[in-house]
Amino acid sequence: MSRTAIVGGSVAQRAHYGGHTWVFLQYLLGLQDLGWDVLLVDRMQPEMCLDASGNPCPLESSVNLKYLDDVMRRFGLADSYAVLLDEDGGGQRSAGMPRERLLERVEASSLLLNLNGHIAGEVLERAPLRVFLDIDPGFGHMWQELGLHEMFRDHHAYVTVGENVGKAECPIPTCGIDWIATPQPVVLDHWPPRSGGNAFTSVGAWRGPSAPIEYHGETYGLRVHEFRKFVTVPRESGEAFEVALDIHSAEVKDLELLRENGWTLADPFAVAGDPWSYQAYVQGSMAEFMVAKNMYVKTGSGWFSDRSACYLASGKPVLAQDTGLEGLYPTGEGLLTFTTLEEAVAGASEIASDPRRHGEAARAIAEEFFDSSKVLPRLLSRLGVA
Repeated sequence: MSRTAIVGGSVAQRAHYGGHTWVFLQYLLGLQDLGWDVLLVDRMQPEMCLDASGNPCPLESSVNLKYLDDVMRRFGLADSYAVLLDEDGGGQRSAGMPRERLLERVEASSLLLNLNGHIAGEVLERAPLRVFLDIDPGFGHMWQELGLHEMFRDHHAYVTVGENVGKAECPIPTCGIDWIATPQPVVLDHWPPRSGGNAFTSVGAWRGPSAPIEYHGETYGLRVHEFRKFVTVPRESGEAFEVALDIHSAEVKDLELLRENGWTLADPFAVAGDPWSYQAYVQGSMAEFMVAKNMYVKTGSGWFSDRSACYLASGKPVLAQDTGLEGLYPTGEGLLTFTTLEEAVAGASEIASDPRRHGEAARAIAEEFFDSSKVLPRLLSRLGVA
């Protein structure tokens, strides 16, 4: 078999979400730096293919495919992608790499990293080593345990970025699977440290595509359910806070709440609508203020944001809501955690008092724990393909 890695992910499907795009680029570029041939495989349904006015259109003329093609070309991966379009009757056709060539590459590959199980059908079936890579720990596990959705079928190995999944103190069910835990990788050469910035920032969705879930008498929720607890941090700390928040205009009360408490709201599609603007936004910040999904917090999952890893790599300290990070990463300098409003306010003041010192510590944490040249070889070794 050739030394080829297939990465299954939703870049075209979520066009103009620059941070989301970087999740897949870290694996593609990181594996390429290790000497692997890489291929991104995306998957679309016809109703998701939209033109510039938001109207349905053929995949070949969609903004989805145009966005993906532009990203891949600018990163030197112009011939390294395919988009599967689901068709009536269960078949799929391919844009980008021709279907027959795609299937040949998949059959000859060493592994398929299928992020959140995005790829299904014949491409998945033909991969010799199918690895489910869970980047949203908790929801899929509970859905499967409750019999709502078989998230994890048809794979040979299972990886999660919830580094506490499987530990006694973490209530996320394993579904009888032996999970391999991994940090999220960052390709450091693409994320050099940058000085400056005067605001705590972040990029994210207020709610996101998932819904709260009931499991064993507990409700596990979304980012909105945590963010409201810390909405007064700007006012109480006196520091500048800005968030590029994907929040619907109908969320009138929450929008008023944010503005009343000193939050500057940036348009995420204006400041983070592609990988380059997203990177500029992160690197133009003083630090990140990271609020996690209630699911990650309440379960103590050990999840750490791919976005936060990019801040660290950029020499930007991270003030992160604790998701069970104790013992996983060093905290207190460069990476500060909080569980209460008082701790969040104190952490903001501490970072603002010496952002340079905390920035240097942040970069050091990224180099030790998130460097793709360390993270990916460990993962490949555990998968038996190093």
